[in-house]
Amino acid sequence: MKKIVVLGPGCPKCEKLMNDVETAAKELGIEYELTKIGDINEMMQYGVMTTPALVVDGEVKVVGRVPSVEELKKMIA
Repeated sequence: MKKIVVLGPGCPKCEKLMNDVETAAKELGIEYELTKIGDINEMMQYGVMTTPALVVDGEVKVVGRVPSVEELKKMIA
């Protein structure tokens, strides 16, 4: 099971990333657990200072932008 985390305070880009990650994971048909972290102190533990950010299985995949659904599929596959 993939552990996917979206880091962000709840801005529109963060929400879009959350929705797009869900779409990508469902299209891939993978089992996943999606969580969102909005606490700045928790985000800093990942070394992230710019949001939104995406973490897959503990590895930061993207920071400061919302990738396309196709890009997200490659990141979470």
